[in-house]
Amino acid sequence: MELNTSGIIGQSTSLAEVFKVLGKVAPTDSTVLVTGESGTGKELLVRALHANSRRADKPFVPINCGAIPKELLESELFGHEKGAFTHAIRSRPGRFEMADGGTIFLDEIGEMELSLQVKILRVLQEKEIERVGGTGCKKVDVRIVAATNRDLEAEVAAGRFREDLYYRLNVIPLHLPPLRQRGNDVLLLARHFLNHFCAKKERNPMQLDDTTRRILAAYAWPGNVRELENFMERLSILVDGDIVCMDDLPHKILDHVGDISLLPPVEEVLPEAESQPQAEQEAPEQNAAATPSEAPVAEGVTVLVSAPAGAFAWPTLGVLAQHGLNLKDFLDTVESRLIDEALAKAEGVKNQAAELLGIKRTTLIEKLKKRTM
Repeated sequence: MELNTSGIIGQSTSLAEVFKVLGKVAPTDSTVLVTGESGTGKELLVRALHANSRRADKPFVPINCGAIPKELLESELFGHEKGAFTHAIRSRPGRFEMADGGTIFLDEIGEMELSLQVKILRVLQEKEIERVGGTGCKKVDVRIVAATNRDLEAEVAAGRFREDLYYRLNVIPLHLPPLRQRGNDVLLLARHFLNHFCAKKERNPMQLDDTTRRILAAYAWPGNVRELENFMERLSILVDGDIVCMDDLPHKILDHVGDISLLPPVEEVLPEAESQPQAEQEAPEQNAAATPSEAPVAEGVTVLVSAPAGAFAWPTLGVLAQHGLNLKDFLDTVESRLIDEALAKAEGVKNQAAELLGIKRTTLIEKLKKRTM
């Protein structure tokens, strides 16, 4: 069965290992503990877990345990009966009841108080909950997935997290690597976010020049994907031209990477329309002789083929094998690149982009939604 990664973007080996485990555990009902630094996309990963499970057509109910006051969290999780406390003017179901049959996502579970941890342990063991102020238990069929950016083993050692709950949650550990360990995923994500915000703000697509790409690839991104996304939005607003250069970057990033001249080069394959010289784009019929041309077949992969200028260069199975690609990866990349090019030519107008691609506008919108989920 094809894995639905719910719009998670990346081709790094470290992310591929995460997807490998995800594909194995998703069809089961095993409890999963997702760890990773803040901003790495833990909720996106959990949504992908749910989307690939047998509970995909049932509710997915997230709750941030660190964002709700501790005196209200128990009621949010388990619900309450009328009169259970001040302002409890009616009975109300909690998140566990809402998630019955589906998946409940306990984000930032490391922030939860010990007294509540005991009740979560009971749900895991007995598959039942009791509302605040209630007198009886109610069976619930939920898959529990938890996430934290804390080191729970250290929290257990410090007495701030129950050891028995930790082992019940940590049946299947999934660790999302920080962005600084994902190689060229930084540039894939940067271009994706920049295209997204330019289209959203109805401005011409923007490009990152070579120096900027090297700087962004070298920066540590302490806020991970969330920081990168917010930074690309800032660039889409503040940069006047269509090219982002080093002068557009803040001192915080420049100071971190140090001497620019020492930064290693990075690969960046531009959409085909942008990689050809302007003369070729305007008058390809003038270059009809068979000459070697570069045919981009996937992100970071360029293959030299011999074909007439303007002719289509078919990739071969040997090319896919050489670069470790499978058919799905190749087709997804080609589709994504053509969509980006169509949106660029249509200046973000979806009707025109869909017309260029020969598809319906609704089909294009659906494909764009899948990329940003």
